[in-house]
Amino acid sequence: MAYTTRISTGELAAHLDDPAWVVFDCRHDLAKPDSGAQEYAKSHIPGARFLHLDRDLAAPPSGKNGRHPLPDADAFMRTLAAAGVDAGKQVLVYDAKFGVYASRLWWMLRWLGHDKVAVLDGGYVKWVKESRPLSDNLPQAAPAHFSGRPRAATLDADEVQRGLGRPGRVIIDARSPDRFRGENETLDPLGGRIPGSVNRFYRDNLDASGCFKPAGELRQAFSALLGALPPEASVHSCGSGVSACHNLLAMEIAELSGSRLYPGSWSEWCSDPARPMEKG
Repeated sequence: MAYTTRISTGELAAHLDDPAWVVFDCRHDLAKPDSGAQEYAKSHIPGARFLHLDRDLAAPPSGKNGRHPLPDADAFMRTLAAAGVDAGKQVLVYDAKFGVYASRLWWMLRWLGHDKVAVLDGGYVKWVKESRPLSDNLPQAAPAHFSGRPRAATLDADEVQRGLGRPGRVIIDARSPDRFRGENETLDPLGGRIPGSVNRFYRDNLDASGCFKPAGELRQAFSALLGALPPEASVHSCGSGVSACHNLLAMEIAELSGSRLYPGSWSEWCSDPARPMEKG
Protein backbone atom coordinates (compact mmCIF):
# COMPACT_ATOMS: atom_id res chain seq x y z
CA MET A 1 0.00 0.00 0.00
CA ALA A 2 1.29 3.44 -0.91
CA TYR A 3 0.65 6.40 1.39
CA THR A 4 0.21 9.64 -0.55
CA THR A 5 -1.33 12.18 1.85
CA ARG A 6 -1.17 11.44 5.58
CA ILE A 7 -0.22 8.55 7.82
CA SER A 8 -1.03 7.77 11.45
CA THR A 9 1.55 7.37 14.19
CA GLY A 10 0.56 3.73 14.55
CA GLU A 11 1.08 3.02 10.86
CA LEU A 12 4.52 4.63 10.92
CA ALA A 13 5.49 2.78 14.11
CA ALA A 14 4.75 -0.53 12.36
CA HIS A 15 7.25 0.32 9.60
CA LEU A 16 10.18 1.85 11.48
CA ASP A 17 12.49 -0.96 10.38
CA ASP A 18 11.16 -1.18 6.83
CA PRO A 19 14.08 -0.64 4.39
CA ALA A 20 11.62 0.51 1.72
CA TRP A 21 10.60 3.51 3.85
CA VAL A 22 12.52 6.79 4.33
CA VAL A 23 11.54 9.16 7.13
CA PHE A 24 12.42 12.87 7.19
CA ASP A 25 12.41 15.25 10.13
CA CYS A 26 11.57 18.81 9.00
CA ARG A 27 11.33 20.59 12.33
CA HIS A 28 11.92 24.33 12.04
CA ASP A 29 11.28 27.67 13.71
CA LEU A 30 11.28 30.81 11.57
CA ALA A 31 12.48 32.86 14.55
CA LYS A 32 15.27 30.39 15.40
CA PRO A 33 16.36 28.76 12.11
CA ASP A 34 18.91 26.43 13.71
CA SER A 35 16.58 25.08 16.39
CA GLY A 36 15.18 22.27 14.23
CA ALA A 37 18.59 20.73 13.59
CA GLN A 38 19.48 21.12 17.26
CA GLU A 39 16.31 19.40 18.43
CA TYR A 40 16.81 16.66 15.84
CA ALA A 41 20.31 15.97 17.17
CA LYS A 42 18.90 15.55 20.66
CA SER A 43 15.99 13.29 19.74
CA HIS A 44 14.03 12.16 16.70
CA ILE A 45 11.97 9.30 15.35
CA PRO A 46 14.35 6.35 14.85
CA GLY A 47 15.93 6.28 11.41
CA ALA A 48 14.75 9.76 10.45
CA ARG A 49 17.02 11.97 8.34
CA PHE A 50 16.94 15.76 8.78
CA LEU A 51 16.21 18.33 6.07
CA HIS A 52 16.49 22.05 6.77
CA LEU A 53 13.87 24.44 5.41
CA ASP A 54 16.36 27.15 4.44
CA ARG A 55 19.26 24.99 3.25
CA ASP A 56 17.51 21.96 1.71
CA LEU A 57 13.92 22.93 0.90
CA ALA A 58 14.63 26.42 -0.43
CA ALA A 59 17.13 28.34 -2.53
CA PRO A 60 18.90 31.46 -1.21
CA PRO A 61 16.58 34.50 -1.32
CA SER A 62 17.64 37.45 -3.44
CA GLY A 63 15.25 39.98 -1.95
CA LYS A 64 13.05 39.74 -5.03
CA ASN A 65 12.17 36.03 -5.19
CA GLY A 66 10.51 35.53 -1.80
CA ARG A 67 11.80 34.27 1.53
CA HIS A 68 11.78 30.58 0.56
CA PRO A 69 12.16 30.24 -3.22
CA LEU A 70 12.12 26.73 -4.60
CA PRO A 71 15.57 25.16 -4.93
CA ASP A 72 16.97 24.09 -8.25
CA ALA A 73 15.23 20.82 -9.12
CA ASP A 74 18.45 18.97 -9.97
CA ALA A 75 20.11 20.09 -6.75
CA PHE A 76 17.12 18.96 -4.71
CA MET A 77 17.08 15.60 -6.46
CA ARG A 78 20.72 15.16 -5.45
CA THR A 79 19.74 15.93 -1.86
CA LEU A 80 17.04 13.28 -1.98
CA ALA A 81 19.36 10.72 -3.56
CA ALA A 82 22.01 11.34 -0.90
CA ALA A 83 19.35 10.67 1.74
CA GLY A 84 18.51 7.31 0.17
CA VAL A 85 15.34 8.18 -1.75
CA ASP A 86 14.66 6.45 -5.05
CA ALA A 87 11.49 5.85 -7.05
CA GLY A 88 10.54 2.79 -5.03
CA LYS A 89 10.78 4.36 -1.57
CA GLN A 90 7.81 5.28 0.57
CA VAL A 91 8.65 8.65 2.13
CA LEU A 92 7.21 9.90 5.44
CA VAL A 93 7.73 13.44 6.69
CA TYR A 94 7.04 15.14 10.01
CA ASP A 95 7.64 18.31 12.01
CA ALA A 96 6.47 19.79 15.31
CA LYS A 97 4.54 22.77 13.88
CA PHE A 98 1.16 21.40 12.75
CA GLY A 99 2.69 19.80 9.64
CA VAL A 100 3.41 23.10 7.93
CA TYR A 101 7.09 22.39 7.13
CA ALA A 102 6.49 18.70 6.47
CA SER A 103 3.84 19.71 3.94
CA ARG A 104 6.44 21.72 2.03
CA LEU A 105 8.60 18.60 1.59
CA TRP A 106 5.49 16.55 0.78
CA TRP A 107 4.61 18.99 -2.00
CA MET A 108 8.18 19.20 -3.31
CA LEU A 109 8.44 15.43 -3.73
CA ARG A 110 5.15 15.39 -5.62
CA TRP A 111 6.38 18.37 -7.67
CA LEU A 112 9.19 16.11 -8.88
CA GLY A 113 6.84 13.22 -9.61
CA HIS A 114 7.28 11.16 -6.42
CA ASP A 115 3.73 10.55 -5.15
CA LYS A 116 4.62 7.97 -2.47
CA VAL A 117 5.01 10.55 0.28
CA ALA A 118 2.84 11.24 3.31
CA VAL A 119 2.83 13.59 6.29
CA LEU A 120 2.71 12.16 9.82
CA ASP A 121 -0.71 13.14 11.17
CA GLY A 122 -0.21 14.94 14.48
CA GLY A 123 3.52 15.10 13.85
CA TYR A 124 6.33 14.79 16.36
CA VAL A 125 4.14 16.19 19.14
CA LYS A 126 1.65 13.33 18.88
CA TRP A 127 4.46 10.77 18.52
CA VAL A 128 6.07 11.93 21.77
CA LYS A 129 2.74 12.23 23.58
CA GLU A 130 2.06 8.58 22.79
CA SER A 131 5.48 7.59 24.23
CA ARG A 132 6.63 6.05 20.96
CA PRO A 133 10.31 5.23 20.27
CA LEU A 134 12.88 8.03 20.01
CA SER A 135 16.57 8.05 19.16
CA ASP A 136 19.57 10.36 19.10
CA ASN A 137 21.42 8.14 16.64
CA LEU A 138 22.27 9.92 13.38
CA PRO A 139 21.57 7.41 10.59
CA GLN A 140 23.93 6.98 7.67
CA ALA A 141 21.85 6.69 4.52
CA ALA A 142 22.95 4.53 1.62
CA PRO A 143 22.98 6.85 -1.42
CA ALA A 144 20.37 6.09 -4.07
CA HIS A 145 19.44 7.31 -7.53
CA PHE A 146 16.56 9.76 -7.69
CA SER A 147 15.29 10.85 -11.09
CA GLY A 148 12.34 13.16 -11.50
CA ARG A 149 11.04 16.05 -13.54
CA PRO A 150 9.19 19.13 -12.24
CA ARG A 151 5.49 19.02 -12.94
CA ALA A 152 3.55 22.04 -14.16
CA ALA A 153 2.37 22.68 -10.62
CA THR A 154 3.46 26.28 -10.07
CA LEU A 155 2.75 29.81 -11.26
CA ASP A 156 5.19 32.70 -11.18
CA ALA A 157 4.37 36.28 -10.23
CA ASP A 158 3.74 37.39 -13.82
CA GLU A 159 1.29 34.53 -14.41
CA VAL A 160 -0.53 35.35 -11.19
CA GLN A 161 -0.74 39.02 -12.11
CA ARG A 162 -2.06 38.31 -15.60
CA GLY A 163 -4.92 36.35 -14.07
CA LEU A 164 -6.04 39.03 -11.61
CA GLY A 165 -9.66 40.05 -12.06
CA ARG A 166 -10.36 37.34 -14.59
CA PRO A 167 -12.97 34.64 -14.00
CA GLY A 168 -11.81 31.08 -13.68
CA ARG A 169 -9.20 31.40 -10.93
CA VAL A 170 -9.19 31.69 -7.14
CA ILE A 171 -6.10 32.50 -5.05
CA ILE A 172 -6.24 30.83 -1.63
CA ASP A 173 -4.03 32.48 1.02
CA ALA A 174 -2.95 30.25 3.93
CA ARG A 175 -1.79 32.99 6.31
CA SER A 176 -3.52 33.89 9.56
CA PRO A 177 -6.55 36.19 9.17
CA ASP A 178 -4.76 39.22 10.62
CA ARG A 179 -1.84 38.93 8.22
CA PHE A 180 -4.26 38.32 5.36
CA ARG A 181 -5.88 41.66 6.27
CA GLY A 182 -2.46 43.34 6.28
CA GLU A 183 -2.27 43.60 10.08
CA ASN A 184 0.49 42.51 12.50
CA GLU A 185 2.93 41.74 9.70
CA THR A 186 6.27 40.80 11.27
CA LEU A 187 7.89 38.64 8.58
CA ASP A 188 7.62 40.78 5.45
CA PRO A 189 8.32 44.49 4.89
CA LEU A 190 4.74 45.24 3.85
CA GLY A 191 1.39 43.95 5.02
CA GLY A 192 -1.40 43.04 2.63
CA ARG A 193 -2.48 40.45 0.13
CA ILE A 194 -2.74 39.70 -3.57
CA PRO A 195 -5.95 41.35 -4.86
CA GLY A 196 -8.94 39.04 -5.02
CA SER A 197 -7.45 36.40 -2.70
CA VAL A 198 -9.58 34.44 -0.27
CA ASN A 199 -8.33 33.32 3.14
CA ARG A 200 -8.01 29.75 4.40
CA PHE A 201 -5.77 29.78 7.48
CA TYR A 202 -3.83 26.53 7.34
CA ARG A 203 -4.49 25.72 11.00
CA ASP A 204 -8.19 25.50 10.16
CA ASN A 205 -7.35 22.22 8.40
CA LEU A 206 -6.68 20.64 11.80
CA ASP A 207 -8.82 19.39 14.66
CA ALA A 208 -8.23 20.12 18.34
CA SER A 209 -5.65 17.31 18.57
CA GLY A 210 -3.51 18.74 15.75
CA CYS A 211 -4.51 16.08 13.21
CA PHE A 212 -6.11 16.81 9.85
CA LYS A 213 -9.88 17.00 9.88
CA PRO A 214 -11.89 14.29 8.08
CA ALA A 215 -11.79 14.38 4.29
CA GLY A 216 -15.47 15.25 4.00
CA GLU A 217 -15.13 18.25 6.30
CA LEU A 218 -12.13 19.53 4.36
CA ARG A 219 -13.94 18.98 1.06
CA GLN A 220 -16.87 21.05 2.24
CA ALA A 221 -14.63 23.92 3.38
CA PHE A 222 -12.56 24.13 0.20
CA SER A 223 -15.57 23.60 -2.07
CA ALA A 224 -17.10 26.69 -0.47
CA LEU A 225 -14.01 28.68 -1.52
CA LEU A 226 -14.03 27.23 -5.03
CA GLY A 227 -17.71 27.82 -5.65
CA ALA A 228 -18.47 26.57 -9.15
CA LEU A 229 -14.78 26.40 -10.10
CA PRO A 230 -12.89 23.09 -10.37
CA PRO A 231 -9.90 22.41 -8.07
CA GLU A 232 -7.52 23.11 -10.98
CA ALA A 233 -8.64 26.74 -10.88
CA SER A 234 -7.12 27.29 -7.44
CA VAL A 235 -3.69 28.80 -6.79
CA HIS A 236 -2.20 28.62 -3.31
CA SER A 237 -0.23 31.41 -1.67
CA CYS A 238 0.96 32.38 1.81
CA GLY A 239 3.95 34.34 3.08
CA SER A 240 6.73 32.41 1.36
CA GLY A 241 5.29 29.30 -0.28
CA VAL A 242 5.49 27.07 2.80
CA SER A 243 2.18 27.08 4.69
CA ALA A 244 0.37 27.19 1.32
CA CYS A 245 1.51 23.57 0.91
CA HIS A 246 -0.57 22.69 3.99
CA ASN A 247 -3.68 23.78 2.08
CA LEU A 248 -2.52 21.84 -0.97
CA LEU A 249 -2.23 18.73 1.21
CA ALA A 250 -5.64 19.35 2.77
CA MET A 251 -7.21 19.60 -0.68
CA GLU A 252 -5.52 16.35 -1.71
CA ILE A 253 -6.90 14.66 1.42
CA ALA A 254 -10.30 16.03 0.39
CA GLU A 255 -9.84 14.48 -3.08
CA LEU A 256 -9.77 17.92 -4.69
CA SER A 257 -6.68 17.45 -6.84
CA GLY A 258 -5.06 19.76 -9.35
CA SER A 259 -4.25 22.93 -7.39
CA ARG A 260 -1.08 24.86 -8.11
CA LEU A 261 1.37 26.76 -5.90
CA TYR A 262 2.65 30.30 -6.24
CA PRO A 263 6.04 29.65 -4.58
CA GLY A 264 7.09 33.28 -4.19
CA SER A 265 3.83 34.17 -2.44
CA TRP A 266 3.39 37.45 -0.56
CA SER A 267 7.10 37.89 0.27
CA GLU A 268 7.91 37.98 -3.45
CA TRP A 269 4.76 39.82 -4.47
CA CYS A 270 5.31 42.75 -2.10
CA SER A 271 8.96 43.16 -3.15
CA ASP A 272 7.79 44.99 -6.27
CA PRO A 273 5.79 48.15 -5.42
CA ALA A 274 4.36 48.19 -8.96
CA ARG A 275 2.28 45.08 -8.21
CA PRO A 276 -1.27 45.73 -6.99
CA MET A 277 -1.99 45.04 -3.33
CA GLU A 278 -5.02 44.94 -1.03
CA LYS A 279 -5.59 45.38 2.69
CA GLY A 280 -8.51 45.13 5.03
